[in-house]
Amino acid sequence: MSHVSVAQQASSVTDSYQFTKGLFALTGSRYGREAIYTDPLAYQLYTKTLKQPQDGTVFGTDEQGREIRWMPVTADSTKRLRPQLTMRGNGGAPAGPGVVAGSLRGGLGAAGGYTYLTYASPKDQVAILNIKGNSNVYVNGELHMGDAYNMGYMHIPVALKKGLNELYARGVMITASLQFTAKKALVMTDDPTVPTIRVGETTPALNAAVLVLNTTAKPLTNLELVAVIGGKPVKTTLATIPAMSGRKVAFGFDPTGVTTTGKHACTLTLMQQGKPVDQNTLTIEAVAPEASYSRTFISQIDGSLQYYAVTPQSGKATGSPALFLSVHGAGVEAIGQARAYKPKDWGNLVAATNRRPRGFNWEDWGRLDALEVLTIAKDQFKPDPQHIYLTGHSMGGHGTWFLGATYPDKWAAIAPCAGYPTLKEYGSADGVIPANSQDPVEQMLLRAGNQSDVLKLTNNYKPLGVYVFHGDADRTVPVTYARQMRKLLGETQPDLTYYEYPGGSHWFGDHSVDWKPIFDFFKWHQINPDSTIQTVDFTTASPGISATYRWATIVQQEQPLNYSRLQLTRDKKSVSGTTANVAVLRLALDGFGGNAPVNVILDGQAAIAYATKSAHDTLTLRKSDGKWTVGPLPSLAQKGPHRYGTFKDAFNYRMVYVYGTKGTKEENDWNYQKARFDAETWYYRGNGAVDLIPDTEYNLTAYKDRGVVLFGNATNNAAWKVLLADCPIQVERQQVRAGNQQWSGDDLAACFVWPIRGSANASVAVIGGTGLKGMQAANANQYFAGASGFPDFMIFGLDMVKNGSKGVRMAGFFDNDWKLSPENYVINSSLSEGK
Repeated sequence: MSHVSVAQQASSVTDSYQFTKGLFALTGSRYGREAIYTDPLAYQLYTKTLKQPQDGTVFGTDEQGREIRWMPVTADSTKRLRPQLTMRGNGGAPAGPGVVAGSLRGGLGAAGGYTYLTYASPKDQVAILNIKGNSNVYVNGELHMGDAYNMGYMHIPVALKKGLNELYARGVMITASLQFTAKKALVMTDDPTVPTIRVGETTPALNAAVLVLNTTAKPLTNLELVAVIGGKPVKTTLATIPAMSGRKVAFGFDPTGVTTTGKHACTLTLMQQGKPVDQNTLTIEAVAPEASYSRTFISQIDGSLQYYAVTPQSGKATGSPALFLSVHGAGVEAIGQARAYKPKDWGNLVAATNRRPRGFNWEDWGRLDALEVLTIAKDQFKPDPQHIYLTGHSMGGHGTWFLGATYPDKWAAIAPCAGYPTLKEYGSADGVIPANSQDPVEQMLLRAGNQSDVLKLTNNYKPLGVYVFHGDADRTVPVTYARQMRKLLGETQPDLTYYEYPGGSHWFGDHSVDWKPIFDFFKWHQINPDSTIQTVDFTTASPGISATYRWATIVQQEQPLNYSRLQLTRDKKSVSGTTANVAVLRLALDGFGGNAPVNVILDGQAAIAYATKSAHDTLTLRKSDGKWTVGPLPSLAQKGPHRYGTFKDAFNYRMVYVYGTKGTKEENDWNYQKARFDAETWYYRGNGAVDLIPDTEYNLTAYKDRGVVLFGNATNNAAWKVLLADCPIQVERQQVRAGNQQWSGDDLAACFVWPIRGSANASVAVIGGTGLKGMQAANANQYFAGASGFPDFMIFGLDMVKNGSKGVRMAGFFDNDWKLSPENYVINSSLSEGK
């Protein structure tokens, strides 16, 4: 996914406008890796109290009671709207360059700021908006995704009205421009997902993907893309492009006409009903067979095209090779990661993508991407199952700590390089995860992110070899993180090697990752067969993420998303040990043989006698009233490793976004615009593509076993009855009900997950409200921030946007039967309307 200049798109546009002046204010906001957010400007916008900014006018007051004023910004030589360093900020006090340039860039810091821009349009027209350095932007009140990482490829079709158009971009020190075009669709080639052509490889077809923009008010269908490279054309029918939006679309091309290494032009012609609509050129690289290369694949998360990179084994392979999974740092492409390693003569190195160079910090969908690539690599290279290893650098060092602790039975050894263990301590551009809170509501919400706290999972490293590698002069990820883990693991980790590279900065050359002692360390480690493992010490926060270690599986918890732990040993006749927060336990009894007696002794209780029914029998144990008994495995309708919640769980299984069309015009507009905003965000953060359909098109048969994200409520979304008729949480116009709790008004919002009946895996996520104010309260989508914690459900009001957790009415988890149980949720009693 190499990026070319935006200037390459000039052939598709007729004119452009660069914003050179604007206003900004340090309005204050709280976003990041949690479900709660506050945004004073958004609150004023939603309550229609936001006054048009003027130079020097007061926006409001900060936490210290000082006035927040709108101040001018002008473009510098790089076209960045840079505040004057002599300007006065909150309370009229001079604001130094560190305040402006440090905490506010991108608008992601706690202080937060907005830039106000205007454009006087001579007519109603469509333009392509490109802003860099912002988290999102309101264009005449419509919310769109921003480009927080200054990548440059976030092209957004916007409808400009004749006269004044107002833009509020959450971010400071941004660049912004408009491009005008008469074309109804544009092919953009500055954010491609492309494979590498391996010269001499007999591959008749490869797949790539590019962004296609729709500048019309209706979805574009019946589009085809003709790709020509090396004189060989291939035509691909494209997915529907949503109205006034874009979509990353996959297409095929024939590489057999390319016979030399180097970069080759691939001409892309967009067609509709046999007529050309737009044309652009994409560059695809061809390499020698022994060089590092990229491969694309269709992701089962959303059906989009993703890629991974490979540094192939050197020399002629003898026997089954080893497999090294390498996870990259923030801002690094997988192909760059792979090329940092010299070929190894005893294995293949595969670099996953995390969906984007920044993506999800190797958590959430980054974690799923790593697992998808691991599965593909196993199928492609047929590695020795005992010789699979994990390593990574920086953010990928965190990914190594996280994936190593989450899936300890998948690796023989791990090697985090320049890594931080947990986002609760390190954070990133999206901010840290709060470590704790005294507020019961916030405690419940933070519990939803327990799976991210690597420091609570360190017992899981015991069966692994762990090599910690860090430069002692690293200023980006200080070496104190490595020393913290050395101290934490030093007394408990039986197989730990630690090395600080003298004078090493964050990156001191390819040997920052391709460190020979790491691979020497790997070489004498292997994954032993399950039959040889007599001890299990395993901790997890969610069976839906990680349920199994070797022969023991935590099927259900007593308290959802609190930590569960197994400490078990077995011999030829018994399994014994202790459990914590485990409601259902499953044991694989392969090692005992058929028709063999087995005694199971848990938590000091009397032995449970069992006779195996086969040589590959399993035993399910249930805990009820504190006592363990033999019982059946829970049905797929209950919670389990196959589907455990939380809210994010529905964003999987090729999810489809379903927006309501049965409400007022304002409600319907919000339903679509919010679905579009989430699709834009999914594209930007996850290189993803998703189907957007109206509620009238949804049915369980056509979208069988696909996740659903539903926008709206029971009143204005016709798909609600199909998907949520039996859900104990009901949202309709002017009212929310959750069990025997209810709240009234037009300013209430809800986000929750619910299993799709008839599907073993898929869920529906609901994002909606009781009226326009409530819907707007649900606008923020920081659930796409890696490791942000969202429980099964959260009900809140527009006042949360102003007052934070005080505006949350109810939050928590369904029990194992998907019922509301008081021990699994909290209610803000001061805001409850009672029973």
